[in-house]
Amino acid sequence: MEGGITSHQRNHADERQALQDTMYVIGGKWTLPIINSICNGNKRFREIERSIPGITTRMLSRELKTMEMNKLVKRTVTPTLPVLIEYESTEYCRSFGGIILEMIKWGKEHREMLRKADK
Repeated sequence: MEGGITSHQRNHADERQALQDTMYVIGGKWTLPIINSICNGNKRFREIERSIPGITTRMLSRELKTMEMNKLVKRTVTPTLPVLIEYESTEYCRSFGGIILEMIKWGKEHREMLRKADK
């Protein structure tokens, strides 16, 4: 953000709306882990499911449909026997890859800070 987070020359209503839009798209409990899984090479439903502990089949299915609707993943169906369905991240999804990496970095630093504070 221009001027930094503490700048007084910001449009707070626009920023609030932008944050709400972002949280709507990526704020679900499972969205970022699914994106991370797909970006780490898991393309098939079961691969994605196995790579995310605790997610249910129903929840993964619902999340993938929502992510497809939001243009974050592309679903490709190959009419073979059995039918092959693969998911891949879109260019649009990859556009916030840097943000995800920063969130991972922050999360690791936060966990370490809490660990040290508990000693």
